[in-house]
This record gives sequence, structure tokens and C-alpha cells, in this order.
Amino acid sequence: MSTSDPEFAARFEQMGRFFLGTSDVHQALTRVTERLEELRITYAVCGAMAVNAHGLQRATTDVDVLLTPDGLARFKAASLGLGFVERFPGSRGVRDAATGVPIRFLLTGGIPGDGTDRGVAFLDPAHVAIEIHGRKYVSLARLIELKLAAGLSAPDRPRDFDDVIRLIQANALGEHFADQLHPYVQPKYRELWGYAQRPSDLPE
Repeated sequence: MSTSDPEFAARFEQMGRFFLGTSDVHQALTRVTERLEELRITYAVCGAMAVNAHGLQRATTDVDVLLTPDGLARFKAASLGLGFVERFPGSRGVRDAATGVPIRFLLTGGIPGDGTDRGVAFLDPAHVAIEIHGRKYVSLARLIELKLAAGLSAPDRPRDFDDVIRLIQANALGEHFADQLHPYVQPKYRELWGYAQRPSDLPE
């Protein structure tokens, strides 16, 4: 794809706006969380936007939000056609009507990664959410736990492990942070923690 291609230029412009906090993804995040707050639905932002909230800047093209099944039903009943549209009939996810940004809802009880139960699951957002800059995000320990569980079950998603390494560095986490995580993911955390100790000035 040429750098003069209009699609490339639009994507490049969106990336620049992302790191300024003004991208379509940021606008969609604001709209969905404000709507959830208005409806008094408990939620926790997950995924890449939570990674950003916990100190690691990286771009993304969608928004992940943890809800209970009841919370999702209430949101859809009150919001479809009013700023949000289903990605397809009966879909769990929606799109922000103004920007087209996908919003993926993760449900309490669901399993990260390939869906095989290994003990790590999406918990009730009421139990894992913390407030950052006026918005609810999944806590750092639970975010890292979910990233590790997803990466262990889906080897085609190395981004999850990279996120963990860089979150360890960004937050100066120690090896004993593993004690806050589910036993299933603790060995992988310690392995990645070791990688995170490499000098940051090595050539890439």
C-alpha cells in the first residue's frame, strides 16, 4: 500500500489522534461509558484501552467492556438505535453509530482465549473495577491475569504477552506481583517478568 493511498493516510491520521486522546476510539469509549453510567450499569473497560489506562500507550481500533449478562441486556434494551447499533442481529457486540468503532462486550463467567476453563474467567465488574480519570477500568492485576490466560491458550496472539512485559516495565512490577494472580498464570508471569528485566537500550 502506497503512503499516498487515502486509506493509509486516514489510518495514519487516526493513529496520531489516538496518542493525543482524540481518536474515534476515544470518542466511542467516552460515549459507551457515559451511557453505562447514565443507566447505572456496572462495567469495567478491558483490553487495549485498559492497557493504556495502566500506563502503556499503544493504539487500538476497538473498545472492550466487561459487563454482567443482565447489564448487557439492559444496555441493549435502552441504547440500540440511540447512538449504538448491533454489529449483526443478536450480536453481543455493538458499534458506535457516530464513528463506526466496534465495541465488544465481555461477559461475567466467560473464559479468555480459546474458551477452555482453566480457572481464569471474566469476573463481575463490580469486583474488579477501579476508577482511573473518572472511568471504570479492570484492575492491573486482573488485566495481566486475563492477558496471560488468553496468551497461554492462543499462541497466535503474542500481543498479549508483549502487553504483559511492557506493563511490568511501565509499572515497575516485581516478581512477587505473581502472588496476586491465579496459580495457572503465575509461572508465565514470572517468565515474562524475567524478560522485562532486559536493558531497554538494546537495539530492536
